[in-house]
Order: sequence, then structure tokens, then C-alpha cells
Amino acid sequence: MTPPDPDRTAGSRPEQAVSRPGHIGDRPDHATGGSERTELADRALSTVSFRGPLTGSQLHEALGAGGFPLWQACLGDPRLAHRVIGKRYVRLDIKLDGYVRLSPSILREFLTYTVVGPADEPDALDAAAAELADHIEQVSRRKLYTARRIMDDITRPFLTDPLLAGHFCVAIAGDIVYGMAHDVLRPERSTGILVQGSDLDIVVLVGDDAPDGLVTTLDEAIYARKYFYLRNPGFREELDYIVKPLATLRAQSGLADFHDMVACKVWRESRLLCGDEGLFRAGKQVLAAAGVGDRLDTLAREAAEARAAQQQRLLTLPVDELRDGDLGLFYTAEESEEFH
Repeated sequence: MTPPDPDRTAGSRPEQAVSRPGHIGDRPDHATGGSERTELADRALSTVSFRGPLTGSQLHEALGAGGFPLWQACLGDPRLAHRVIGKRYVRLDIKLDGYVRLSPSILREFLTYTVVGPADEPDALDAAAAELADHIEQVSRRKLYTARRIMDDITRPFLTDPLLAGHFCVAIAGDIVYGMAHDVLRPERSTGILVQGSDLDIVVLVGDDAPDGLVTTLDEAIYARKYFYLRNPGFREELDYIVKPLATLRAQSGLADFHDMVACKVWRESRLLCGDEGLFRAGKQVLAAAGVGDRLDTLAREAAEARAAQQQRLLTLPVDELRDGDLGLFYTAEESEEFH
């Protein structure tokens, strides 16, 4: 998820906690040199030769190896091949110089969106990659449908009121709009309740001429149902949302600080769920008029170049030389809770 918008009213998104021994992101207790890496690659090759191509997460479960040495072994050994599913897209992270990175992180991409198999069995690898791609697409569609269903339910009293219906719109952002949603169970931070993977990133935009109090009323309506959808076994979805006036987005389009950049990036990538389409387009036009798209496109190019250089360096970095700053390039601060 993107870092929280400063005027966000809901809590930030947690990630999955891993309870089994041998945490994915752990630094090994000993140096992993060439011989150890080759041994790990041998084990990975034996596993995928017997079981067929596997995701990075499945290999981790099978071998019990740390995420970093396993990633190095799988991507660095010519006997193993891999396919990466989906796309990379810009995320903003206040803990990074320049604020920009690509999502998924290197480790998330390996665990969730990569299949590994014997290099001499490309057909089997392609078939496994197609199956994974189909699963991710289905999850993303299901999440989009669920988000639309939830927000239609919450906002129906407003949508059916002729005095209010034309004054707000509801949009979704995050993994779902990129077709990259996942369904890996993870605990919600404040309650510990297991939720179904990617959260639902919702932005509600309220028009300049809206009746007084509409922002507050919409916020209260969503908050009142947030924990129902979190706790209900039929949903178990985390709803992360913000309600704000168009005037706020207009001010944020000046990109005065990091938080403005996050807010504008979220709206630029968003898709309409329900509400007034004209207002939704007006919000997009605010960003276009301010040149926000060009700025974000520049950041995307910078992030892609940085990712390529970082990945190449990490692939050849001896594990005993790995530092905390290197781990920050391998997975995000948010993900550290999951991978530890």
C-alpha cells in the first residue's frame, strides 16, 4: 500500500505476520558464500524437479531457507529459470532517499509473483506462470467486485438522495487497480484478525458545492461499517479509506511535500467505483492541469533505473556483507513485520 495520506481517517495497512520458524527476511547466522549458495540452489532444483515449478513462497516453505539467500540462489543459478507475473508500479516511501520505489518489492515479487523451475523445462514453467497469472487476475477481479459491493452498500443512502448524489464519488486505488491483488492471509494490525490479502484502498472525493457536513457524514458512515467488513467471516476485508473535499486535492496538486505526492499518486491511479462520474473526472483534471502526471512519470523512470541497479548489486552481494540498508532495498519497512 502507499504510505498513508496525511488526512486519512482510517488506520494504516498492516502486513502478514509469519509465525513459522525461519522468518523469510532473516539474515542468516553465518556467511552464505558460493558453496552454500550452490548447495541451496541444488536443493531448490531437486525440489522443483520433483514437484514441478513453484512460487518463491512455496519454495521457502519447502526448504525453510531465508528469503535473501533463496532469492539469490534461484535467480543466480543457470540451472534454474523463473517467470515474473504482473507489473511493477511506483510507490512512495518516506524512508527512502528520493521517496520513490517500485512495487512489489524485490522479496514480495519473488515470493508471490514469481515461479521457479528447472531451466530445461520451459513449457512446464510457462504453464505454471500462466496459472499464477490467472489466479492473480481472479483475485483482483474479486477484490474489485467486493469493493464495489461494500461501498455501494455503505453509500446507498447518499446515492439515492437527490440532494447528495451529485456531490461525491468513490474511487479505489492500490494493488487492485493494477491487477496485482493477492489473497495471502495476514493479521490486521489493531485487532489481529486475519484478513484476505490486499486491503481495499478507498478514496471518497466531495465536490466544492457539496452541502455542509457531507465530508463528516460520509466519513462516519464508512467508519461505522469498517469493522463489520473486517470481522464478518463472509468478507474479512480491511477497508482503508479517506474522505476529502476536491479543494484539498486541488491544494495537494502543488506537490508541496511528500504527503501531497502520495495523495496525488493515489488519485491518479484510482478507478471509479460509484458516485458522480463528472466529479471523478474533475479530480483527474485537477492533477493533469498541475502537471502531476509528468512528475510521477519521471519518478517512475527513476525508480525503474534504481531497481535494476539495486537488484543487480544484491544478486552478487555476499550475505555476510548484507547491511540493514541493503535489506531496506530488498523489502519495505511495512513488509518487515511480515517477513520477520
